[in-house]
Amino acid sequence: MSTGSRRLELEEVGDVTVAKFTDKKILDEGNIQIIGNQLFALIEEDGRKKIVLDFSNVEYLSSAALGKLITMDKKVKAAKGKLRLCAIRPDIYEVFAITKLNKLFDMKDNLEAALAGL
Repeated sequence: MSTGSRRLELEEVGDVTVAKFTDKKILDEGNIQIIGNQLFALIEEDGRKKIVLDFSNVEYLSSAALGKLITMDKKVKAAKGKLRLCAIRPDIYEVFAITKLNKLFDMKDNLEAALAGL
């Protein structure tokens, strides 16, 4: 995979993989597909079990992106792993709340909180 199409910045913190979104706006269907594939590969190809998704760069998120996150959650649970989301802006959090996805995902205010006890 070329680094030009990389939509996630990965960092290892102990046994936890932190995936930080590089895009401010996750709206484009093509990018969402790439992001989904990169997220799913963390589990399916790399066998990672503890993943934190860092939304600190993200200003806009489409509903199609939410679909990828739901699929990601299912894949992590199927692999007996843990997924946490962190640093979600209030206006994006509202979308999670309206769709009741804030109940599905383990969401933390910041990266430190997301890493704690994972």
